[in-house]
Amino acid sequence: MRQKSIAVIVVAAGKGERASAAGSSDPKQYRMVGGVPVLTRTIQAFLDIPYIERVLPVIHPDHADRYAALGLGDDRLMPPVVGGASRQASVLEGLKALAPLRPDLVLIQDAARPFAAPDVIGDVVVVLEQYDGALPGLPVTDTIKRTLDGRHVAATEDRSQLVAAQTPQGFRFGQIFSAHMRASTIRRQFTDDAEIAEWAGLRVAMVMGDPSNIKITHPEDFARAERIIHGDQIMETRVGTGFDVHQFEPGDAVWLGGVRIPHRAKLKGHSDADVALHALTDAILGAIGEGDIGVHFPPSDMQWRGVASTVFLKHAGDLVAKARGRIVNLDVTIVCEAPRIAQHVPAMRGVIAETLGIAASRIAIKATTSETLGFTGREEGIVAMASASVEVPRVD
Repeated sequence: MRQKSIAVIVVAAGKGERASAAGSSDPKQYRMVGGVPVLTRTIQAFLDIPYIERVLPVIHPDHADRYAALGLGDDRLMPPVVGGASRQASVLEGLKALAPLRPDLVLIQDAARPFAAPDVIGDVVVVLEQYDGALPGLPVTDTIKRTLDGRHVAATEDRSQLVAAQTPQGFRFGQIFSAHMRASTIRRQFTDDAEIAEWAGLRVAMVMGDPSNIKITHPEDFARAERIIHGDQIMETRVGTGFDVHQFEPGDAVWLGGVRIPHRAKLKGHSDADVALHALTDAILGAIGEGDIGVHFPPSDMQWRGVASTVFLKHAGDLVAKARGRIVNLDVTIVCEAPRIAQHVPAMRGVIAETLGIAASRIAIKATTSETLGFTGREEGIVAMASASVEVPRVD
């Protein structure tokens, strides 16, 4: 018997606003979990399964650059298509894009579920031998109350008949495509693809879901996701400090915190001489016991001449992720008489947050003067001090 062809639609077209942490502009599917973007984890879960022939991401029209920055590469990964105004419309766009390939089966996965296990995916596929559709579900353990106004209890539901639906939800391609096309012609929004299948009269079965197959919806779900990745690993907080100084030389601008600030001089250094990012990079490296910036990027190596210091900072952040850690908070103090720093602080926080994949609310940048004392007071250079706290697995 011919092996059935299987394609996957990963629905990533939402803005993910409910899960946005304060100070973070990243939609939830592009935020980091365990040092890896959520969407990367979700897609990779299916690419890791050999019998999956195609994976098609459906993305928001404003997220093309964010998706490209993931750097995903696999022959089975199709170019993303743009989604619609609702999840239902986005799935339909994905189905239309797959139609020329005519796969036998299609799995539809929420981008915000990065922990779909191979066993769950396999169970859904197996059930499709006998049913038109299948979905993973978990028994409801809480007592469920019905309310009509959000304040008063109207009834108690029989939880023995209730399950919490998960994804991936699998279907025979032709049937679910036809059902979605029909559903798009009526004024009704369905909550998931299984509901559309039910409405269309298809037979939908359920397989046992996985408690770890969570959907990231709210900010606190990211902490839960981190716990899933690290398991019962006990974490400890480590603190590192950094200090750097650069003198002025003739020029017309300085780089501080990844931001170009017009000035009557520039800072002298082998790279862009961003004293703030150098101190911050050293602080992060110190927190995880990885030496200093000179160990990783020797000034004698000409490939780093004039390079942006965000390269150094990202490397430090990548080492934190490699150590299965996470950055808790960063604090930078810049000491100089000029240029004035305050108006540039939001931009600096934004650059650092984007470089490290953390919320800007975890970053503090302060500026002060030395009251005209010393070399900073004479405007001969700039000093930066930084501290970083990082959570890493405890090693006894």
